[in-house]
Amino acid sequence: MDLFKFPSQRSNHAPPSASLWISPEMLPSVIIVACLPVLVLRCAADLCNWTGSGFAVGADPRIVLQVRLRCTEGSVRWVYPGQALRVALEPNLSSIRYNTVCIQEFPSLSGASVFIERAGELELLVTEDGGRTGRQVFCFQAGEPHRPVIYLQAGPQSPETWSRRIVGFRYKLLRNRSANSGLETSCRPCNDTELLMAVCSSDFVVRGYIKNVFHDSRRQTSLVEVWTTKVYWQRSGVFEQQVHPYVSSQSRRGRIRTLLQCHVKPGDGQFLFTGSDHFGEAWLGCAPRYKDFLSVYHKARMGRRTFCNFPLD
Repeated sequence: MDLFKFPSQRSNHAPPSASLWISPEMLPSVIIVACLPVLVLRCAADLCNWTGSGFAVGADPRIVLQVRLRCTEGSVRWVYPGQALRVALEPNLSSIRYNTVCIQEFPSLSGASVFIERAGELELLVTEDGGRTGRQVFCFQAGEPHRPVIYLQAGPQSPETWSRRIVGFRYKLLRNRSANSGLETSCRPCNDTELLMAVCSSDFVVRGYIKNVFHDSRRQTSLVEVWTTKVYWQRSGVFEQQVHPYVSSQSRRGRIRTLLQCHVKPGDGQFLFTGSDHFGEAWLGCAPRYKDFLSVYHKARMGRRTFCNFPLD
């Protein structure tokens, strides 16, 4: 086992009692235990997922379990969480830069605080209180695009109150390629080729209006409320049909999530929304104004550069 020095920690969102602090004289006695796919210590792991127990080492405050995962998405499940767990995400894709990491509570993060490692410091992402509802999604920008690190610090438990519980999350690494000028965002707009590919390969393609936009700085995401006039296809049932005598049978309502850093603002007119399903939610891809999409599509079809036949009205 190697000696491990904790990075320092800072947080703009939590009181000092929520942080993990170790005095300098304690650092030489802190132990890190590596739990790799080829070296298992009371855990089951593969390249994408990890399941392990902190029961055996939970009483020793010096031990930090370390996990390295090599995929762009997967899950972590920590049974009998004790002390701290360090998860390094090291995908085998050196040519692609993944700038953002999103995690979803699975089954729960209650009883544990989540920190992000940036430049040798730990920043608080999620506190250990159990006041959250549902399986929320939290996103953050990776300090090192190829090696974001997530820390979990379990709340204190005595041997008398030790209980079987599972702390865990799903993770996904995302690229900031998406979003568009149609939604008046500051993210890079999709070019014509990306747009044509998006309407043929996205998990959902719908046409409609923006009803509202909500920003969540804590979770680093924005939520776009959409009223659709036509659903071309969707893989999941994110866009639900509205039953109302004065509303068209094709009208549906849905929510599309995107990153806060895209600075999404409402815009007038109809949009063509495309994107992917992540964590059971719709995430925004390309979303031009519908009239702009028609211009691009007609031009591409005349030049025989379309990737599929898109149904036009």
